Amino acid sequence: MQDRKIKILGTGKYLPSRIVTDEELDQRLGVQPGWVHKMTDVGFRHYATDEETASFMGARAAETALKSAGLRFEDIDCLVCTSGTKEQPLPSTAVWIQRAMGQDMSGVPAFDIDATCLSFLAGLDVMSYMVHAGRYRNVLLVATEIASVGLNWKDKESAALFGDGAAAVVIGPAGEQEAARIRQASLRTYSKGAHYSEIPGGGTKYHPNQPIPVEDPFKFHMDGQGIFRLASKLLPGFVDELLGGSHINMKEFKVVIPHQGSAMAMRLLQKKLGIAPAQFMNITPGHGNTIAASIPMGLHEAIQQQRLHRGDPLLLIGTAAGLTLGGMVLDY
Repeated sequence: MQDRKIKILGTGKYLPSRIVTDEELDQRLGVQPGWVHKMTDVGFRHYATDEETASFMGARAAETALKSAGLRFEDIDCLVCTSGTKEQPLPSTAVWIQRAMGQDMSGVPAFDIDATCLSFLAGLDVMSYMVHAGRYRNVLLVATEIASVGLNWKDKESAALFGDGAAAVVIGPAGEQEAARIRQASLRTYSKGAHYSEIPGGGTKYHPNQPIPVEDPFKFHMDGQGIFRLASKLLPGFVDELLGGSHINMKEFKVVIPHQGSAMAMRLLQKKLGIAPAQFMNITPGHGNTIAASIPMGLHEAIQQQRLHRGDPLLLIGTAAGLTLGGMVLDY
């Protein structure tokens, strides 16, 4: 069963206060002026300050989403953090978001779903079934990411890509007469690409009390070319299967919201999948790659900019560490 009568009730986002320009990163990385902009097409991104923790940012985005939905926290049955980075190993980031919202005695279940850059898509897929089944009515999904603390400044290409920020979405059941629904969703993981994008330290594999045979184990490592080659090979067939199961073609989508991975990844998506510029939701300028927050941020912006109206078909699409491909077809 794929078709689910699920409605996006409200969205919100939060961007941290510190703005970091391409020019500033040119200097920090020791590259020629204009190099960062040519490589990333970002312009500026936001970095969290010490006070702007992941839970703080997530809570602010969540509050905006609740206001957008016309709901209060008391109307929420479950809070799920759908992030690729964690505030700390234990407990889950969702717990800290609940606390940052002033709801530490609410009893509302709070847990994390992590599929790296596709965490929001995976969380939306999983939790929509819970809503569809009647287990929960209104679910708050929050993606909050601080990439800046884990950047490997020796890897100039990846270090220039990322920004921090949070986005939140409230979902609930759609009425039988409403157009809103999830038509189809798919996640495919090809662990051949597991080493293409990773942070090896921080878990049980490498412990700080033991010698670690890896340089910069707690920093982000990325093989951009490896990701590009594998994704380029797999994406067209993946999308054909996804759209075939949804009985829709690419031209019918009002908006296509990709994971904002990199300028190269965005060009790959547009070219390989035949996405028209008018359909493509590109928020990389002003945001950078905000990991799992990028898709819900794009969704929020599409709604705020009135590029998306009730009943419009939209596509969420992207790649993540793993290597994982993900897509979802919805009617907003």
